[in-house]
Amino acid sequence: MKMTAVLNDITKLKVDAIVNAANCSLLGGGGVDGAIHRAAGRRLYEACLKFGGCRTGEARITPGFDLPAGFVIHTPGPVWHGGGRGEADLLKSCYLNSLALAEENGCRTVAFPGISIGVYRYPLHAATEIAVGTVAAWSGKLPEEVIFCAFSEEVLGVYLETLKRFADGQ
Repeated sequence: MKMTAVLNDITKLKVDAIVNAANCSLLGGGGVDGAIHRAAGRRLYEACLKFGGCRTGEARITPGFDLPAGFVIHTPGPVWHGGGRGEADLLKSCYLNSLALAEENGCRTVAFPGISIGVYRYPLHAATEIAVGTVAAWSGKLPEEVIFCAFSEEVLGVYLETLKRFADGQ
């Protein structure tokens, strides 16, 4: 599987699916979650309302509506509480469950934001290690390409470092 990292607005990417770092209500919020809901339009809110929420680490899929992406995969990431409350396993589950939904829906290209690295305070380096490591270990046939979409130069730099280490086999 091809893995890349870009500095971009995830709502502008023309991919089969984008992943939304959602909250458990799935009804929008701050950061990337709010941006995705605003860009997708009211129908995304209505589609998410039907789920009645989603537990941390799980994932749900909706159409992309007004986005260039065909689908939005919503996954609530863990809030960082110091690492002793299963945060790493929950974050890994976000990626695994999102990849499984992408594969089930025939998505060849998927873009991930930095799940939990914003207001949920997950440490950036640890979160990118889990993200890249989990995607690299994925054994499904799809997706064929995963894009890690960074919102700042700092985040992009950490993704690029981590991708290089995995490519070098470290």
